Amino acid sequence: MDGGSEERQQGDPVVQVREGEWAGWWVWQGGDPFEDLTGPFYWRYLEDGRVECAFRAQPHHMNGGGFMHGGCLMTFADYCLFVLAREALGDRHGVTATFSSEFVGSVRPGALVSGTGEVVKAGKSLIFVRGLITGDGEPALTFSGVIKRTIPR
Repeated sequence: MDGGSEERQQGDPVVQVREGEWAGWWVWQGGDPFEDLTGPFYWRYLEDGRVECAFRAQPHHMNGGGFMHGGCLMTFADYCLFVLAREALGDRHGVTATFSSEFVGSVRPGALVSGTGEVVKAGKSLIFVRGLITGDGEPALTFSGVIKRTIPR
């Protein structure tokens, strides 16, 4: 994995990529073994303050029909939940309490898979998030979820 060595929050292994296709994007290194295996997944802050998550669709992300596996899209959407809620989580860990998704399109190998969304409400213990995942700009999955805040980092 290409990257630098900069942390944004204590206990949060966030690194900004310094070269290649993902230069300027952020990545969690070693924070989640399953996402490390499935990804790598990246995110960046857009000029308007929104967050965009992304990765490049590779052969190991595909199902037997040659399109992105639904489980891969849902894994990425769960990742997006936490990136979108990162500021609201602050110094707390969190777990996915609920997750809902609808498949609305397909993603082909080589596509840029992108996720955006918003925190709908951040309460004392629950954070409500919704978003959209696209493949090369075409809608592929809508999602929503609730993150339960847990122990401090």
